[in-house]
Amino acid sequence: MTPQDTLRPVFTETFPQAMDAGVLYISIPYRTCGHLCCCGCGYEVVTPLSPAQWSLTYDGENASLTPSIGNWSLPCQSHYWIRDGRVRWARRYSPAEIDQNRNRDGRLLAVHDTRDPQPKRRGGIRRRLRFWHRP
Repeated sequence: MTPQDTLRPVFTETFPQAMDAGVLYISIPYRTCGHLCCCGCGYEVVTPLSPAQWSLTYDGENASLTPSIGNWSLPCQSHYWIRDGRVRWARRYSPAEIDQNRNRDGRLLAVHDTRDPQPKRRGGIRRRLRFWHRP
């Protein structure tokens, strides 16, 4: 497979048995995105959508994921951003930087897991919006 410079968004409930290169599958019901690693290695990459993990922006034509995708567990250890449907390559991280990122991500998930899974309905829209925009 060859490296990808663009990803086309496809909205689906579930991912296909075999993902196609160059496609960013977006499952709103499962709050998850998936694609084949953009380096061309063929590994599947899954990005859960949540306040503590990745967020998706869709402009009606292209999609962006934030933060970057660091495939530290894959043999390729590729690292890139998906911005407006384009793949933007990031620099390689050292093993120490990868460990720092994993530790930070673990702390963010732990903090998020201790919070209420659903916003309380009392307090109106402002309270609900604050819940979803907590760092």
